[in-house]
Amino acid sequence: MAQEIERKLLVDELPDDLDAWRARRLEQGYLAITDEAEIRIRRADDNDAWLTVKSAPSLSRVEEELVLDADAFERLWPLTEGRRVVKVRHTREDAPGMTFELDVYEGALAGLVTLEVEFASEEDARAWTPPPWAGRDVTGDKAYANQTLAVHGAPRSASRDD
Repeated sequence: MAQEIERKLLVDELPDDLDAWRARRLEQGYLAITDEAEIRIRRADDNDAWLTVKSAPSLSRVEEELVLDADAFERLWPLTEGRRVVKVRHTREDAPGMTFELDVYEGALAGLVTLEVEFASEEDARAWTPPPWAGRDVTGDKAYANQTLAVHGAPRSASRDD
């Protein structure tokens, strides 16, 4: 199984160069959510689709991803009703081994913007200094996990006015 090491931050303001980042619209729904793991499906605007199993949100967690064909995605999607998020994910590599994923949420989560940064090691993750446009670190905060956002919506503390 793969190990995912990432930090998650709220975004105070969009970076000036966001137009230069790669962007994909993602539909994401949860088939199962427990305290220990989640099983989700995701489809990108180019119709690529995946089934992903992840351990509970934290700095480092287990992640396994399997490719889904379009028919399998369509059969599973109705099972995610009431547990979905839609977002545009902007990505760029900031440094070798470090990927920025800036998510601009849509629908009921409109106005919420987060930055997930993937690292090669936990040491790199702890030593990293966020860019000036990034805000509060919410790594491991279950209120900002996509599974929680899909079920309960944005936490009150997501307001940029706080």
